[in-house]
Amino acid sequence: MNFPNLRKDEDYNRFGAEAHGNIRKFVRMNIQEADKYIVTETGGIYEKEEAKNISNWIMQRITGHDKTDLLLNRQGSLTTEQETQLDYYLTRLKNHEPVQYILNEAWFFGLKLYVDKNVLIPRPETEELADWIITDLKTKKGSASLSEEEIQILDIGSGSGCLPLAIKKRIAEVKIWSCDINPEALNIARQNSINLNIPVLFFELNFLDKGQRDKLPSFDIIVSNPPYIAEMEKGSMQKNVLEFEPATALFVPSDDPLLFYKAIADFGKTHLTKKGMIYTEINESAGKKTSDNFQSMGYNTEIRKDMQGKERMLKAWF
Repeated sequence: MNFPNLRKDEDYNRFGAEAHGNIRKFVRMNIQEADKYIVTETGGIYEKEEAKNISNWIMQRITGHDKTDLLLNRQGSLTTEQETQLDYYLTRLKNHEPVQYILNEAWFFGLKLYVDKNVLIPRPETEELADWIITDLKTKKGSASLSEEEIQILDIGSGSGCLPLAIKKRIAEVKIWSCDINPEALNIARQNSINLNIPVLFFELNFLDKGQRDKLPSFDIIVSNPPYIAEMEKGSMQKNVLEFEPATALFVPSDDPLLFYKAIADFGKTHLTKKGMIYTEINESAGKKTSDNFQSMGYNTEIRKDMQGKERMLKAWF
């Protein structure tokens, strides 16, 4: 899959000239001024620290410098082309578009991933879920022994491929399958797999279709960060999420918010090996309900809080 060069695509051509016309009238703006400019211009959208992080990220892309070089060269002047690119990025930022989509880049568990509007932006709490799984595998707690037959893992909802790629990167012995209903998301996940040289089997499947999922083999571990936000919660969501991230990866019907967890629990009853485990990210406001769903189908469960003290992860087993 060939991704467009951001500086040559039609969006850049369309917005670039307009954006440059709006840029502050500096004579050769320097890096320090550009940094302050980004923070000031995005102050009404982001908290100051987040705006500083975004500014640093953008300045690294524009100049090709790392964080240290930006500090050492803060008096260095931008070229006219760099100024144009800066205001092009700002035009999109001020429209609440996430910086990860603007730069087509996100970091997850130390892995640099390509992302665009077809996939969710990886979150820190999902990194915590990956860490839980990896730690359990490494310590052989609640999972098959790595000294035995190769462990089979199923990831439900590939997205960018962040979860299966992070797990496989840390534990090469496992074999990971990862499914998604969205072919565009799968293209991105496969490309990330190729770019990172991390082998994961990505394939298209509608997991909510029992007939499709029942054709899959058994697995030692099932992992998923499924859609879990009820449609009724849209009103409380930030514009940068609501207007740009893929709705099919976020939302479930308000009258059936545990839709995916029911399907995962049902699948596990017939496709989870004897000492197998299920790991899922969960809605912070629905921990007990999600746990009760698994327990009603015969599972034992454990809920874990994230670094913010919110119930965001669940493990289930027989």
